[in-house]
Amino acid sequence: MRRLNRFFLTGILVLLPLFLSIYILVLGFRFIDGILGNVVNIYIRKEWGFSIPGIGLILFFAIVIAAGLVSTYIGHKYLDKFFGKFPLIKYIYVPLKQMLEFIFSEENITFKKAVLIEFPCKGNWSMGFITNESFQEAKHKIAEDLVNIFVPLAPNPITGFIVFVRKADILFLDMEIREAMRLILSGGVLNPHEMTRR
Repeated sequence: MRRLNRFFLTGILVLLPLFLSIYILVLGFRFIDGILGNVVNIYIRKEWGFSIPGIGLILFFAIVIAAGLVSTYIGHKYLDKFFGKFPLIKYIYVPLKQMLEFIFSEENITFKKAVLIEFPCKGNWSMGFITNESFQEAKHKIAEDLVNIFVPLAPNPITGFIVFVRKADILFLDMEIREAMRLILSGGVLNPHEMTRR
């Protein structure tokens, strides 16, 4: 009976993520297809008497590729300025864009090392990233070598705290920046060895 329970739980752990992935993909397909598909299919049914399933998804991908082309040739900064002129959109568009760029772009991750520091108080440890070691003014005023540490907030790593910490108070981690970022994005649910195992 214990073996049967173990097999059942293992099966659940294998199949549930698969079913949920398929369910989310189907929901995403319906949502994306419904945005443009319903409008276009109304016209197609009226003119030719039939509808085309998935036409909204095809149009969505065409629009995404077109947006990518326009953005590449015009430039990201120009588009950011343009969308930044709209009062409500700029408060949603800009943070979302920054977060997506941070997650998907290899070039934006310029952190040097993942570390642990005692923050926000002694005895409580937070994960952070070394960003720089050249804040000379603070170094001269405190008369100690300080390291710039960015402590991101979970699950939104584009916001956080900049903490200036003595080198002696830093614990260096033997993990890649990507692994550390995934740990933060998961809110600490997935530890690095669990990510590797999966």
